[in-house]
Amino acid sequence: MTVQTLGSKLGRILVISLISSVGGYTQFYWNVTNLVTASVQSETSLNQACLRDLRTTNPHHDKDRIQNTNGGLLKDSYCWILDNKEFQQWQDHASNSLLWIRGDPGKGKTMLLCGIIDELTRLFGDTANISFFFCQATDVRINNATAVLRGLIYSLVKKQPSLLAHVKSQYDHTGKALFEDINAWNALSSIFTDILKDATLPSTYLIIDALDECTTGLPSLLDLITQISSAYPQIKWIVSSRNWPNIEERLDTTHTAPISLELNEASVSEAVSKFIQHKVHYLAKAKKYSDETRDTICRHLSSNSQGTFLWVALVCHDLDRTSRRHAVRKLEMFPPGLNALYGRMIDQVCNSEDAEPCKRILAVMSIVYRPIAFDELASLVDLPDDLSDDSEALSEVIGVCGSFLTVREDTIIFVHQSAKEFLLRETQNGIFPRGIDTEHHMIFSRSLQGMLKTLRRDIFQIKFPGFPIEKVIPPSPNPLAAAEYACVYWVDHLHHSRCQNRNNMSDDEIACVGDFLQTKYLHWLEALSVLGCLSQGIAAMLKLEGLVQEESKPPVLAQRIQDASRFIRYQRVAIERSPLQVYIVIKERNRIGF
Repeated sequence: MTVQTLGSKLGRILVISLISSVGGYTQFYWNVTNLVTASVQSETSLNQACLRDLRTTNPHHDKDRIQNTNGGLLKDSYCWILDNKEFQQWQDHASNSLLWIRGDPGKGKTMLLCGIIDELTRLFGDTANISFFFCQATDVRINNATAVLRGLIYSLVKKQPSLLAHVKSQYDHTGKALFEDINAWNALSSIFTDILKDATLPSTYLIIDALDECTTGLPSLLDLITQISSAYPQIKWIVSSRNWPNIEERLDTTHTAPISLELNEASVSEAVSKFIQHKVHYLAKAKKYSDETRDTICRHLSSNSQGTFLWVALVCHDLDRTSRRHAVRKLEMFPPGLNALYGRMIDQVCNSEDAEPCKRILAVMSIVYRPIAFDELASLVDLPDDLSDDSEALSEVIGVCGSFLTVREDTIIFVHQSAKEFLLRETQNGIFPRGIDTEHHMIFSRSLQGMLKTLRRDIFQIKFPGFPIEKVIPPSPNPLAAAEYACVYWVDHLHHSRCQNRNNMSDDEIACVGDFLQTKYLHWLEALSVLGCLSQGIAAMLKLEGLVQEESKPPVLAQRIQDASRFIRYQRVAIERSPLQVYIVIKERNRIGF
């Protein structure tokens, strides 16, 4: 509400109140109070909606998850950076606004940045803005340049709420589409720059981990970083990545202070030694090792780690599952080097009693677009009944894959991006015997089967068509738990399965898609709304529309998909606000055919 509008309303209230009764002043007071209260509540609600739509993930929660997954943050493993000459120059001199920490996989870059964030937070407290983002290639929600900007902006406005005005100046006109449509990058870049130019902005540190895991829009992100670091040297940046030439080419070396972990081998090796001592101390206490066993393990890890934190962590994880009697013998089976270690561990998986379900799980995990939950895994992987219906048994099988996968809060994730890369690069014949495209098609098929079985009208028992989305609470147990991934990504897997296969869609595929649109399309839109994923549904329908046009599918199916795509785009706002509105606004029911 603008000042002019509020003033106009106050004026009308004043006149009406004074005329209406002898107690006009009292009435005037209460009218003004109510108006101001309502205005403040409305503005607060709009701000909360803007923040909710801006957020893809909370970077602070991501940091906590990463640290917990890695067994906690050990100060001895990162404190060397605080005394590093290049780091101190970056911190103390205005001319060095951009610090680039680079190193090979498993060298501890992510935990190093976690430690730097903690140190900067301790040093500056509330007097500085510290905004950070962790890219993760295995999750499409946080592996693109747009998500990076959304995360950085979200952290900045949460710390300094007045900065939200820069977001709302555009959000008020477009809503959630501002962050998700084809122009999202340009809009967010403009908002981000305006925030950094804000006169009220205190000392600000912007930190981005794993630029190499930003799989979409990386060149644009690198260009923006270099432009801002040159134009606003008071803004301090830290970025990390692998030693990729394309990243080095984009970063302006004039304003960039690089720290190579390979060139700081002595410091990194000392940090790895401290990490080894910490891990072995835990193992010795938990497994009741003798002093001789403890010392033998320490020596072996130190002589074979090659300065790689991840190698140490993987070996110690395996030792944690090995009886103390066999610890030393098992230790000698671990070769030095990450790739050699992964090779040894995939051999263990393939020779285990659960080799087949393990390979199926690893295959699916290697190509899904985000980490998946236990409930989702059972619906996406073809598993024996004694596994799919037994969460404890399924956990045991995933434990066999423990050198590649780990579980955090019922969500299955890769221990490291390099583990996924190894599986895709080295073991395709082993875990993808029929090819990756076929695996994508199997996920597409099982996704449709799961949605046909699960989706129904008013699945969350909302009952009222106008019930607002922000008040919707998922029931327990959540009936969408097993189908959530399928609802968002089924078209992506169909599309990927066609990328290398030049044959047209089969009759079975046409029948499956047609049956789904005929019987479950509205239920699917309702599900997307309660999941907060309607924008992904729009993208899916546009992708499906393009797919059938490319392959000249039967006119009936092509027309149905075109109409369905148009419907979700035209009715997006209503369905996003109230999920059950999908059944009210369906005025083209006869045309679309459902």
